Amino acid sequence: MTAIEYPRLGEKVFRRRLDNGLEVAVVSKPHYAKSYAMFAVRYGGMDLRFQLDGIWRDTPAGIAHYLEHKMFDTEEGNALQELAKNGAVDNAFTSNSVTAYYVQCTEKFYENLRILLRFVSVPYFTQESVEKEQGIIAQEIRMVEDDPDWQVYRNLMTCLYAGSPVRVPVAGTVESIRRITPQTLYDCHKAFYTPANMTLVCVGDLDPERVAAEAEAILPRQSGPDVLRDYGQEEGREPAEREARMGMEVSMPLFLAGYKCSPQAGGEPLLRQSIIGDMACDVLFGESSPLYTRLYQEGVINSSLGGNFDMLPGASYLYVGGETKEPRRVFEEITAQAKRLGEGGISEEFYQQVRRASYGGMIRSLNSFENIAISLVDGRFRGYDAYRFPEVFETVTKADVEAFLREEVTAGHAAISLVEPLG
Repeated sequence: MTAIEYPRLGEKVFRRRLDNGLEVAVVSKPHYAKSYAMFAVRYGGMDLRFQLDGIWRDTPAGIAHYLEHKMFDTEEGNALQELAKNGAVDNAFTSNSVTAYYVQCTEKFYENLRILLRFVSVPYFTQESVEKEQGIIAQEIRMVEDDPDWQVYRNLMTCLYAGSPVRVPVAGTVESIRRITPQTLYDCHKAFYTPANMTLVCVGDLDPERVAAEAEAILPRQSGPDVLRDYGQEEGREPAEREARMGMEVSMPLFLAGYKCSPQAGGEPLLRQSIIGDMACDVLFGESSPLYTRLYQEGVINSSLGGNFDMLPGASYLYVGGETKEPRRVFEEITAQAKRLGEGGISEEFYQQVRRASYGGMIRSLNSFENIAISLVDGRFRGYDAYRFPEVFETVTKADVEAFLREEVTAGHAAISLVEPLG
């Protein structure tokens, strides 16, 4: 494996692309007792339409998440139980664009790694187990649908986008998951769970060559072809709808405002835009921002106000929300503040404060093995080296953040979702 030093971070990463196309990264952490492995696939809730064996397939909403649940089943039993016997902590998650399986342990790491690689790469589904899982996931979906935070976010996505699969819940709907069969699960596994579309990241006091050897011994010798994906037609910056409202059992109105931003293809420009967007959030409505301080002192907002900048395949948006009795006023204040800062400029002192805090947060994230793995997985799938963030961060200027606020966070690109008390 090739050792790459990152002196500015005090980190060393061993990397190798196996003959089957799998990218392996081992982050060296000498003298740590804990070890961590994440095996991830570039496949998520948005990957509903794809081409397999020359035929375009339209799959039910929620199938990537459903597949994640079923992958723990093996002919011998259940991988969770196997890992638990070794004292390992394990889990998985499915996002809009990634499914990841991970295990953490202090002993028997290589045995646990082999279990992880086997159950993720070898599918085993029966009609009985698939039908049983439908009831379990349907219950999860119903519970989430009763969550005001989930509803306000989901309604915002349907406001911002007319046809993008970002509108579709990652877990699907009770109706959509009923259409999932063992064969659809096998088809999706065949299409996406293939070495060149996956990555393995391990963190700890480990032997990189042995990690690679374990992967070579267990995984297929060849990868399947790259799968064509369809995320719908490219959309303009105008939201599909300006506002969504619904009533729920809440004590105070809940809002989420979104600004439809320019999507980025990938590579270091995407990493750079992510940094700019995150800093724009801190400047605009972070807890130390002038707007947050003023609205908080006036009693218009509380500590629930917050937001983020997110980039997905073919979609990019900044969102902000929280509880307030005056949601439309807060929405208008945020939009007006973005215009003022974008056109009039951010004070140098405040910008430097935000810049230091942003960089410090990125450095602190390296203390978490899970955060390390997620960042390396994200970088692998989006075409950049996540450990080069200090060099990319240095290229960001105050003018970049001001331009982002001026061009992206505008009334013309905005929509608002509201959850209001019943009655």
